[in-house]
Amino acid sequence: MEAEQQKQQPQRPRRKGLKRKLEDEASAAVAAAATSAAASAAAASLGSAGADDDNEEEDGSAGTPEICCRHSHAALAREVRAQVDALVRCASSWRHADRAAAKRATHVLAELAKNEEVVNVIVEGGAVAALVCHLEEPAVAAPTQEEQQLRPFEHEVEKGAAFALGLLAVKPEHQQLVVDAGALPPLVKLLKRQKNTTNSRVVNSVIKRAADAITNLAHENSNIKTSVRMEGGIPPLVQLLESQDLKVQRAAAGALRTLAFKNDENKTQIVQCNALPTLILMLRSEDAAIHYEAVGVIGNLVHSSPKIKKEVLNAGALQPVIGLLSSCCTESQREAALLLGQFASADSDCKVHIVQRGAVCPLIEMLQSADVQLREMSAFALGRLAQDTHNQADNEDYVSDFIKVGGVQKLQDGEFIVQATKDCVAKTLKRLEEKINGRVLKHLLYLMRVGEKSVQRRVALALAHLCAPEDQSSVFIDNNGLDLLLDLLISMSSKHQQDGSAALYKLANKAAALSPMDAAPPSPTPQVYLGEQYVNSSTLSDVTFLVEGKRFYAHRIALLASSDAFRAMFDGGYREKDARDIEIPNIR
Repeated sequence: MEAEQQKQQPQRPRRKGLKRKLEDEASAAVAAAATSAAASAAAASLGSAGADDDNEEEDGSAGTPEICCRHSHAALAREVRAQVDALVRCASSWRHADRAAAKRATHVLAELAKNEEVVNVIVEGGAVAALVCHLEEPAVAAPTQEEQQLRPFEHEVEKGAAFALGLLAVKPEHQQLVVDAGALPPLVKLLKRQKNTTNSRVVNSVIKRAADAITNLAHENSNIKTSVRMEGGIPPLVQLLESQDLKVQRAAAGALRTLAFKNDENKTQIVQCNALPTLILMLRSEDAAIHYEAVGVIGNLVHSSPKIKKEVLNAGALQPVIGLLSSCCTESQREAALLLGQFASADSDCKVHIVQRGAVCPLIEMLQSADVQLREMSAFALGRLAQDTHNQADNEDYVSDFIKVGGVQKLQDGEFIVQATKDCVAKTLKRLEEKINGRVLKHLLYLMRVGEKSVQRRVALALAHLCAPEDQSSVFIDNNGLDLLLDLLISMSSKHQQDGSAALYKLANKAAALSPMDAAPPSPTPQVYLGEQYVNSSTLSDVTFLVEGKRFYAHRIALLASSDAFRAMFDGGYREKDARDIEIPNIR
């Protein structure tokens, strides 16, 4: 079961997607600072910050990453070194000028880090250690409340450092370097930063940056995933799922999604921290980014873990997951279909609930999506639902509902890419065929008699392909199934005509194979077929028929082999035996 599900598992979101998200949230002030410096100084000053950026917006413009490509490696290295030196000088100072310089330096490094070609230059310039130092505020001795309120750029330097480190961690070879420099403890500490300030927006921003950095550091790195847990990073991330800031919720869920993937200990702790109730609430969010991350976390939690599957189902996840099948977000639809396929392998009762709660129709509609992965995942889920179960009555209900809404036609028409999906579809159709008997067949015959016209047609088409040969007479003669198929041939819809023709062809093949006694007798004489270009063609023709003065060209051997009458004419004693032209009178 799990092997099949592994084949169907969609590729997890790549870290570059997160990088693009981070870039979209970059500060407009950084761009202004960089371009101002480039215009007023030599090439070496390409990243110097200018105007103060206290008013930067979280979703500001992405700056000007192309400036990195206009300068030599040496110029970039000098610029990186200058920013690193500024960070080192200001590491322990609360002076306004020093804090401003540190803030500018983190933002310039982050701006440069958006270009992956420059990331190695930044790392080689010693930026990692300098940025890690600024994940924490300068140490001060018991400041008064008034002094604390006057701290310049509180939270903002740490936010810039976390942002830059997150971008550097996009490259897998730098992940461990950042962790070895001591980044995890202060990043986890940032997740716990309290909202004891009037500027809650900045606090939420630094928390989000820390969560994003942890996501990039832990991406596909099992050792770092474990290290995050050992540093105590999971409990605060679970708490942040309840943040009032949607961006913080999304970032926390994204980090948990990464930490849960293929790490059983992390999965267990996430569940023990009571994340499931909040994640299930997030599934119902109207924000697509929120429910996409939430369904991703749950999907990673239940993967290869029957125990957690049951806990997730008991917590009430099934209905909101089914609801996501109709989401406007195709990524959420894919994750929901995959998750339902995983749920369906848990037990037969779950299959029944999935069907009864309305999952079949949207899954079938997804089979005709333009998104290839969406088609693959819906076929996977439907295949899981059709698998054999000990509770035969429940599976019978699924078969009837599946055929009623046109599932057989959608599977037959579906264009699938992955061979595992094609195999799954073939197995699904085979399982359905095995169940067209008894109560299922009676229910389908009832639908074919009293259902809406569209339902009657779907049932007739499905039965033409799936019913046993011995049931054909009952289905298509006694219950007028043949009339329904013939009606399709005169439909104005070419699709109806094609479906009807294919169904009738299938019926004819089944009837011919039923038994030798039922098959039509063989032709007494063999048939000879000429290529179209030789029909009524003078090429190699050795006999011509004259009908009402018109010439029709033919071939003696073909006529002799195909007809007793012509055999007698050409092989007997008739005068036409050797005639070149033969007149056929009294016919038109």
